[in-house]
Amino acid sequence: MAEVKLLGFWASPFSDRVIWALKLKGINYEYVEEDPYNKTQLLLQHNPVHKKVPVLIHAGKPIAESSMILEYIEETWPQNPLLPQGAYERAMARFWIKFGEEKMATICAVLRTSGAEQERATKEAMELLKILEEQGLGDKKFFGGDAIGLADIAFGWLAYLFGVIEEVAGVKVLDANRLPRLHAWIDNLKEVPVIKENLPDRQKLLGHLKRRRETHLALPNCNN
Repeated sequence: MAEVKLLGFWASPFSDRVIWALKLKGINYEYVEEDPYNKTQLLLQHNPVHKKVPVLIHAGKPIAESSMILEYIEETWPQNPLLPQGAYERAMARFWIKFGEEKMATICAVLRTSGAEQERATKEAMELLKILEEQGLGDKKFFGGDAIGLADIAFGWLAYLFGVIEEVAGVKVLDANRLPRLHAWIDNLKEVPVIKENLPDRQKLLGHLKRRRETHLALPNCNN
């Protein structure tokens, strides 16, 4: 068995962030692709609580939930640190990571809704992204300063996934005129080699999200 193994799904932004962290740290690992709609015994065995990817298995011990995995990676392999040295700066990075975890579903609600409900979701998403730009990113190149860090990894899905969500949903939220600094951050992030070389295929992702939207809109309650 590999010393480090990652159970993931190609379209999962949570899996992507773990891949980026491992590669930025220079950690060799074995990747195992999982189908969230046909879960293997391996996944069920190693994440019996939530039964979801990603799951990092290190020396036979599983860690679930991407935010917990990122913290584990940072503590276990201190080389190429992804959190700032200062206690205050580390606290701020964790604050914005938590903000992203709590607000991601609200931002992505534009994909699962239509009509007046989608209009409300779009407005809420714009407001949250404005807060993120002004209070979290500010005038910095990355959330932690001049180098990519854990907060950038946590928000990395915005750089490639949200544009696909906008296309599928037929809305525009991440407008360059309204959110110029966030757009600059996206450009900077996508130029980091590890990010640039480890993004899912856009056309494949487009088809996947189209099917997801159709499924959600067919439900009696689109918030399910």
